Formats: sequence, C-alpha cells, structure tokens
Amino acid sequence: MMVRRLILLLVSTLVAMHTLPAGAQEFDLQPPGEREFVNDKAGMLDEPSITHIRAVCDKLLTDKATPIIVVTIDSMAQHGGANMPIETFAALLFNQWQIGHAKLEGQDWNTGILLLVSKGDRGARIELGAGWGRTENQTCQQIMNEYIIPQFKQGKFSAGIVSGVDALDKMARKLELPARPRSAAEYIVPLVFFGLAIFTAVSLYRRGASGWAWLLWGGIFTVIWLVMRNMAQNSGGGGGFSGGSFGGGSSGGGGASGSW
Repeated sequence: MMVRRLILLLVSTLVAMHTLPAGAQEFDLQPPGEREFVNDKAGMLDEPSITHIRAVCDKLLTDKATPIIVVTIDSMAQHGGANMPIETFAALLFNQWQIGHAKLEGQDWNTGILLLVSKGDRGARIELGAGWGRTENQTCQQIMNEYIIPQFKQGKFSAGIVSGVDALDKMARKLELPARPRSAAEYIVPLVFFGLAIFTAVSLYRRGASGWAWLLWGGIFTVIWLVMRNMAQNSGGGGGFSGGSFGGGSSGGGGASGSW
C-alpha cells in the first residue's frame, strides 16, 4: 500500500508540474540556436561529436520537421531544479524552450525531442513532445538502456550521447506521417506508359525499326529531360522543412529516464 501511495503521489506531482502556467517555473538555461541543436553546459561532448550531432539533427529537422535538442548540465540544482525529479525538470525545460512546432500547415505536429544529461546527478532523460503520445516510450527506454547508459557507465559520455542521438534519429524516421494526398497524375502516368508500351510492341512487330515507336519515344524522353532540367534549375537547393527547432512545442510527458 505504501508503494502504491508513493507512486500515486509522484504521478500527481508530475501532472501538477506539467500543468503549471507558463513562467511559473523557469530555469536559467538558454536554448541553442535554431539549428545548433546542442547546449553542452557540462562539457561532456568533444568537437567531432558535436559536429556529428548537428549534422544528424539538421538533416532530421529538414526531412521530418522534428528537432532533437541535446543539453548537458552539471546539475539540476545549479539551474534552479534542486530536489526535482529529472522527469519534471526535463518537461519544464521542454516547455520553457517550446521545442518543436505545435502545428505545421494546420496539422498537429509537436514531435520535438529533448535529450537531457545531468552529469552531477548521474541522470539522463529523453523527453518527447506531445505529438508522440506514449507510442515510443518503450523504444526510448531501449535507447536509454542499450545505447546511452552503458557508455556512460564506462565514462564514454560523448559516445553515449552520439549513440543516443543516432538511435533517436532512427526512431523519428519511423514516425507515421499524415497520409499524403495523391494527385490524379500519379494514377494517369502509369496508364499512359502502359499504353505506350503496347503501342511500341505493336509498332515494332508490324514495321520493325522503321516504325513510329522510336520517334515517339525519342520525343517523350526529350520532354522528360527538359522538365527535369527545369526542375533542377528552379529547385533552389532542394525542398524540406527550412524552419528552426523552436515553435511552440510542448512536452507530452512521454520518453524514458536512466541513471548510471
């Protein structure tokens, strides 16, 4: 009964903390730049690791509009979180920085990810935006238990954080996105090519190399080449999400914790 009461008390405390009004609890921690992704206050990362993390996170943000923010601190107490569970600290920091984007193109999004490591407290937390719900809690715990904490126990902090980010990147890329509307052209084009293939076969059968098929296909491929060249010239470096890491996102309480 005592254990059950303690669990209920902890859950109630976390819910209360998560529903505090904005500004009720703020930490003296500044977020990294919009596409910097790393705030290594505890000096746990070497430069090659920071470079790698930023490259992975930048590509993920561009591809999936999902930022991973990595923060290391010496202790929670140093930033106003004395005696606070790391789950609460991470959720409040997530909300303070508004990691991720609450909506994109009118759709609920909120898929930001925070990886917090408190060196002096020997604790780490993966905190997920509300858009994740609780669907990836088990995966987050596996990442924590198998990729991050074993490295930390050996004192390999850079390696553990890099492994964690790489694993979170893979997790995020498995996120099921809203179904993309299919245009009529996507159905028509295969039918057109199927018809052309039949025409080619008939033409070759009846007239051989002197038939109209070769001239027709030559014209088609010329048009395709011109269209593709025009698209390349007007692409401006490719598509994808071009925004930053912070846009009104909020914690959903999901994720995983670990200690070493």
